[in-house]
Amino acid sequence: MIEFIWPWVSVCLPLPLLVYWILPKARRQDSALQVPFFNIAAGFESEQKITLRRTNFRRLLMMLCWCLLVLSGTRPQWIGEPIELPTSGRDLLLAVDISGSMGTEDMKAGNGMATRLAVVKEVVGDFVERRKGDRLGLILFGSQAYLQTPLTFDRITVRTLLQETPLGIAGGKTAIGDAIGLAVKRLQSRPSENRVLILLTDGVNNVGEVSPLQAAKLAAQEGIRIYTIGFGADELIVPGLLFNRKINPSAELDVKTLTEIASLTGGVYQRARSSAELAKIYAALDEMEPIELDRETFRPIKSLYYWPLGAVLCLSLLTVLFSSAMLVWFRSLADRITSSGDTPGDTRVAT
Repeated sequence: MIEFIWPWVSVCLPLPLLVYWILPKARRQDSALQVPFFNIAAGFESEQKITLRRTNFRRLLMMLCWCLLVLSGTRPQWIGEPIELPTSGRDLLLAVDISGSMGTEDMKAGNGMATRLAVVKEVVGDFVERRKGDRLGLILFGSQAYLQTPLTFDRITVRTLLQETPLGIAGGKTAIGDAIGLAVKRLQSRPSENRVLILLTDGVNNVGEVSPLQAAKLAAQEGIRIYTIGFGADELIVPGLLFNRKINPSAELDVKTLTEIASLTGGVYQRARSSAELAKIYAALDEMEPIELDRETFRPIKSLYYWPLGAVLCLSLLTVLFSSAMLVWFRSLADRITSSGDTPGDTRVAT
């Protein structure tokens, strides 16, 4: 729809007519004009009609220009269809372990086995897709922790970058404390309400500048809740020379530290031993940290005043060109008169 910001400007529309009718007209005086070329002027009746038509056309252009100027002054604008804004939900960071141990193939996927990281990409990717309205960020950590995606409403980018993450790109060890510290640094500048970190790992903190518990205490001071997830199967059958043997691929998982981290920050520690359990955990996190349901909408606004204003400029240019053509025509007419040899006696013509 079209809306006018200053509709009161339209009262100026009849102003030229008021000026024309209110102001006194110039007095006309009858006078006599000496026309030595009466015979030639007698043939100018057709030219006078053309001049009158052109004058009327010029007046029409000026009236149209005035109407367009008034229209531009009313500040017309186009208001588009309402667009739903992302809700101002949580600032949610996802910290994902991509150390070398995440390449362990102890997860069942269909008829075969898949690595831990492959399952995490699938499950966490679905979780990201469901978090419409939250600002999501992605932290990847191994021997070092780095921010892969800052907080954003663009869930597609977050999921894509997670899917494209190669195993071990951040190093083969696990720096849980550094990952939490980086999350605190990124979240402390955000509003204090609803700041959440979901940390997933399959090992123990064995490298880094900050210990996990120290980082968790800093997070608690900043009001950041940390949900920790220990991921990895408890049993894995490994073929041997004579017989298969059963091992625990998650023997190094530091359950105690992960539990304390969650307890210090008001979060929850959960254990996932399969892809199904991991999916249930992230579904439970959806319920623990529900998405805001209140929606906000806005209508895009586009100013339109420059369209009538541009039309005025074009018509003004047309009027100038028209006046120039008229001037050239009158000059040529005067040349014809002065160059004529037929100059009878003076003839008085009443004007």
